[in-house]
Amino acid sequence: MNIALWIGQGLLALVYLAAGGLKVARSRERLIATGRLDWMKDTSDAGVKAVGLVELLGALGVILPWLTGIAAVLTPIAAVGLGVVQICALRVHLARNERQPLPANVFLLLLAAFVAVGRFLG
Repeated sequence: MNIALWIGQGLLALVYLAAGGLKVARSRERLIATGRLDWMKDTSDAGVKAVGLVELLGALGVILPWLTGIAAVLTPIAAVGLGVVQICALRVHLARNERQPLPANVFLLLLAAFVAVGRFLG
């Protein structure tokens, strides 16, 4: 079970380091130009950067506390936080009638829930 949790944590960290890093490093206009992030049209620059920062912190949070043994309870809390990010993403995409991202959102939500429950109990 520990190996499966580490794999889940690693996947979450990779996805959110990439997604959050792009939101923090690139301009909102450049991200919108990709054609896959239309939700950003209705969000301020600061809002996009804030989402990116939350994703980066969540990525670090699902790995570092458990790895170091320092405040390990922060790992499942970070996983819960990433689950909340996905619930919000699902809400935004459903409200905008954007169906394509929904499977990835559901997968990431379930993965975050798996890590949260597994680490809270472990």
